[in-house]
This record gives sequence, C-alpha cells and structure tokens, in this order.
Amino acid sequence: MSEWETMARALMAERHPRLLARARMLVPSLAEAEDLVQDALIATFSKRRGFASLAQAEQYVRRAIVTTHLNAAKRGARERQRWASVGSADVVPDHAAEVAGEADVAGILHGLAPRVRACIVLRYLEDLSIADTARVLGLSDGAVKRYVSDGLRELNGRLGTQATVADVVVARVDVRPGGVA
Repeated sequence: MSEWETMARALMAERHPRLLARARMLVPSLAEAEDLVQDALIATFSKRRGFASLAQAEQYVRRAIVTTHLNAAKRGARERQRWASVGSADVVPDHAAEVAGEADVAGILHGLAPRVRACIVLRYLEDLSIADTARVLGLSDGAVKRYVSDGLRELNGRLGTQATVADVVVARVDVRPGGVA
C-alpha cells in the first residue's frame, strides 16, 4: 500500500468523527455531511498528495470540506439562475418547517447563505480568529467581519435574541464515538 493510501486510511480511522462534525455544521443532514467528507477526502487524496503527519492531512481535509461546500453552493446558485431564466410554473414555497415551529440553532444556521454560514461556523464553532477564517476561505478580514455581522443579525432575527459579536461565546463541537453530538 502506498504512503498516501496509508495516510488516508489512518485519517478515516482516527479522525473521521471530527471531520464529520465539521461537515455537519455546514449542511442540514448527516447524510449530506457524510457525502461532504467523502468528497473532500477524494479531492485531497485523488492527487496522491503526501503529508508529513496525520494532523497535516486532517487540516488539509478540513479546509477541503469548507471549500467543497462553498463550491457546491455556487453550483446550486448557478443552477437556480439557469432555471429562473428559463421560466417556471408558479411554485408555492414549502413553509412546513417554519409552521412546525422549528427553532433549533442548527436548522436556522442552515438557512444562512453558504459563505455567511461558513464564516459563522469557522469563527464560533471552530474558534478560528478573523484572520484564520479569512485565510481558510480566501477572503479579506473585512469580508469575514461583514459576513459574521450579517450572520449574527440574521440569527438574532430568527432566534429572537439580541447578541452582538462581543457577546458570542465559542462553542466546541463534542465528538463522540459512533456519531456527532
């Protein structure tokens, strides 16, 4: 077995729950999170990259998860634009989740724009600094600050809270064997 294959297997055996937890914060379902991790692993190891350590490989895959998510969101937006330009029948939006009173933070988080969601997740759930978040996403510090501010405003509106950037406390994602808590 080659060196990159050994590293990929070790990464999946030892770090999969942490990778899945990160992906779960970006997409609405566990199945989509699993797909996102798989896509990031394929993107990372399909070019047979060599890594000096398991931690370095994990960091690369963690970045690939966010990048893969944002790229998919862009593709989805372009697809919606294409369909809109073609024209469609009147479609009634489904507001069942809102009517059911879904007020969980994860559900509301998934209602944010993909880039805003990525900034909120990296900044407050991954505890990255503004500069680190900007570096991971390829944005300026000012853009990250704006996305975080917009995201908090949106979350406050949906949750009925009044938190500011200074009030937000970093929440660590708890990863347990057998799943994400």
